[in-house]
Amino acid sequence: MKTRFLIFLLILGGLLSCKNTSKESESVTKESKPEPVAIHKPKTYAEISIAQGGEWTDGSRGHKEYSNGTTFKNVTKLTVPKAHTDHSWYLKYEGPGWESNKVGYRLYLDWRNAIDIFGKVTDSLELYHVGQDGFDSYHEMSDWGMDILKAGKSLGIGSIGRYVNDEVLHFNSVEQTTANVENNTESSSVLVNYKGWKTAGEIIDLKSILSIKSESRITKHTIQSSKAISGICTGIVNHNVGIVKMNDMSGPWAYIATYGEQTLVPDQLGMALFYMVDTVDNLKEGKDDHLVIFKPTTAPITFYFLAAWEKEKHGITNQDDFFTYLNEKLAELNTNNDL
Repeated sequence: MKTRFLIFLLILGGLLSCKNTSKESESVTKESKPEPVAIHKPKTYAEISIAQGGEWTDGSRGHKEYSNGTTFKNVTKLTVPKAHTDHSWYLKYEGPGWESNKVGYRLYLDWRNAIDIFGKVTDSLELYHVGQDGFDSYHEMSDWGMDILKAGKSLGIGSIGRYVNDEVLHFNSVEQTTANVENNTESSSVLVNYKGWKTAGEIIDLKSILSIKSESRITKHTIQSSKAISGICTGIVNHNVGIVKMNDMSGPWAYIATYGEQTLVPDQLGMALFYMVDTVDNLKEGKDDHLVIFKPTTAPITFYFLAAWEKEKHGITNQDDFFTYLNEKLAELNTNNDL
């Protein structure tokens, strides 16, 4: 009897020991389980989107139009069709777009070659659905914002033209234009190559790279010409609200800027363009633009431009704060040579 009781105690002790070991093992497993990895949420985006399901037909404006398109399809690279021009309905909002969580921009990928501004009242990325529900829908205020700039015959903000005989020449004659977009972890870019751009008897190839970073309203624009010609320029549309020219002699960078009621709403908008002084030949008042005219060169030229809309979420809402912001960015450029 004693023997049986001893055997029972030994078996019970073994069971309890296994149970405790299992609990300890489970505890160790729980404690050593790695924390879930945070998913990175992009804060920049670039796209170019083409119409699908239709066909090219003779339009009412005297040029071909893409008619009866049913959907838009995003592509990473595009060779612009010969038939494409302004208001041909082939490209969603007429060209590539890029944005941060603060502001969006678009480039008219036709003879105008102007850059427009999408003002945003939210800090989310919005371009993927802009223009999907109607060509002109983004000219009206929506829950994300709207197209706020009237570019007209100007360069808009930060695009490229050529100043010849008191006139800004756009991209009326180009042999071929290709564009592609890139989206990375902290930035997005639009790359455009213009082959055979003809102006005033000169023919060049021009490369353009536009990029934006997270948490920034600033676009970095780098251009490079295949031939050193005079008059290559950029600028800001002139909406007659006054202009401030700033040249900080302590460093190599300067800016031109405007502030005031210069949107389609209308309400307050600040626009600025930072340029490296040594690359610039002259500053001019054109018919439609405040112009920065570059020296002839085949070396890359980099400049920066930005828009600050008063309705931007947690944005800049007055002129004093706008120019304080610009001067801070100018100091950063003069220190780091980069934004």
